[in-house]
Amino acid sequence: MNAVDEGKRVQEASAADQADAVQSLYAKRVEIYPRAKIGKRLAWFQKWRWAAVWLTQIVYYGLPWIEWNDRQAVLFDLAARRFYIFGLVLWPQDIVFLTAILIIAAFALFLFTAVGGRLWCGYACPQTVYTEIFMWIERRIEGDRARRMLLDRQPMNARKLLLKSAKHAAWIAVALWTGFTFVGYFTPIREFGWEMLTLQLGGWSAFWVLFYGFATYGNSGWMREQVCKYMCPYARFQSAMFDQDTLIVTYDESRGEPRGAGSRKKSRKELGLGDCVDCGLCVQVCPTGIDIRDGLQYECIGCAACIDACNHVMERAGLPKGLVRYSTTNAMRRGLDSKAMWQRVFRPRVLIYGAFLLAITAALAVALVLRVPLKVDLIRDRGALAREADDGRVENVYRMQVSNTTEARRVFSVMAAGLPGLAVASETRFEVGPAAVASIPLRLLADGEQVAPGSHKISIEVRAEDDPKVAVRETTTFLGLRR
Repeated sequence: MNAVDEGKRVQEASAADQADAVQSLYAKRVEIYPRAKIGKRLAWFQKWRWAAVWLTQIVYYGLPWIEWNDRQAVLFDLAARRFYIFGLVLWPQDIVFLTAILIIAAFALFLFTAVGGRLWCGYACPQTVYTEIFMWIERRIEGDRARRMLLDRQPMNARKLLLKSAKHAAWIAVALWTGFTFVGYFTPIREFGWEMLTLQLGGWSAFWVLFYGFATYGNSGWMREQVCKYMCPYARFQSAMFDQDTLIVTYDESRGEPRGAGSRKKSRKELGLGDCVDCGLCVQVCPTGIDIRDGLQYECIGCAACIDACNHVMERAGLPKGLVRYSTTNAMRRGLDSKAMWQRVFRPRVLIYGAFLLAITAALAVALVLRVPLKVDLIRDRGALAREADDGRVENVYRMQVSNTTEARRVFSVMAAGLPGLAVASETRFEVGPAAVASIPLRLLADGEQVAPGSHKISIEVRAEDDPKVAVRETTTFLGLRR
C-alpha cells in the first residue's frame, strides 16, 4: 500500500470516527409506555389528576356554548375590540384589567410553585391534561401497557394497521374539536359551527382550527414528555422558585436503601435491606420515564403517579406507606415530622407571595366594582378651532366618542362648565346602543366679551339619565378669539 492510499484510508477512518462521534451526541427518543394504574381502583393522586382533567375540559369545551344577555357568555371579539366575560364588557381602554389578571396568574404560579413545586404541570397544564386524554384513548383501542409494547414490536399487519388507524383517527377528532373550540372563543361559536357545516369557513378561521388541532395532536399524541423535557421553559427556570422547603415528590433514601426483592424466609431487616423492593413500578407509571429514586430531576412534573404506585406496593408488602411522598429537602435531611415540615412550608417567602396575590386580587375586584361603564373621548374639530357666531358669542366645535360599555341602551345628557355663559348649542340628549360607540358632535358657545384670547380649561360632563352614578367628567380647552 503506497502513501497516497494509506492517507486516503486514514482520512476515511477519521471521517467515520467523526460521524460516529456526531451521532453519539444525539439521544434517540425511547418510547415510554406509562402504566395506567396499579391495582383495580384509581389511587388517591390519580383521582385528583382525573378530577383536574374533567374540570378543565368541562370549562374549556362548555364555556363557549353558554349564553348571556342573548350573546356568547365568554367571547374575545377581536374584530370589534371587545372582550365579553359574562356580564363584564372590556374595551381596549380596559387593558389595565387584563394586565392585572396576568399579574395575578403570575403570582399564583410563583406561590403554588414555592409551596408545592410543579403542581400546575402535574395536574392542570394543557400538555398534561391532553396527554392524559390521548393516552386514555390509546389504552382503550390498543390495550394496556404490555399489549401496546407487544403491538409496537410486531411487524405491520392488518390488525396493527386497523388499531393504529383507529387510534389516530380518534386523536385527530379530539384535536380538531379542540381547535374548533379554541377559535370559538374569538368568534361566535354557533355561527362558526354553521360556517363549518356549510363549508363557508373563512381562511384565517380554518387556519387556526388546523393549527391548534395540529399542535394538540402533535404535542399530546407524539411528543408527549418531550414537550415537558425540552420545549417547555417552565421546567428550566423552576429551580429559581424552589428552595429547601418546597414540597416536591421525594424518595426516602434513608428508609428505602439498600433496595432489594427480599425473601419470605427472612425479614428485610435480617437481610440488611430497606423498604424499597426494587419493583420498578414507580418508573413504569412515570409519564416522563424517570426514576424518582435518583432524586429530584427537572423532568419530574410532580404528578405523584409514583407515590400512588409505591403506596400500593408498600400496602401489598405489609410495609408503611410514604416511601415516596410529597416532602421537602429540609424535612428529609433533618428528619422533620409533618407538623414541623408544614410550619416551614408557610415561610416568609410564601407569605409575601400570598400577600401580593391577595392585594392585587382585592384591588382588581374593587376596581371592577367601582368601574364606571361609560367612556368619553373629546376630539377638537381641526377644521375650525374657534369662530364668532352670529350673535357675537365665541363658538368651539368638538366631537365626542361616547362608549356605552353596558349591554343596555342608554340615554345620556351632556353639560359644560368653566367659562361665563358657557352653554351647549348642539343636542344635549343622545342615545347610545348596548356595548356600542357613538360619535356625537358638540358645539359650545361662550360670551365673547368675557372670554379672553387664548385657551381656557373647561369641563364636559356626560351623565346617564337613568343612573346619575354613571357619569364621566372630561377636561378640555376652549379657545377665545384674538381681537
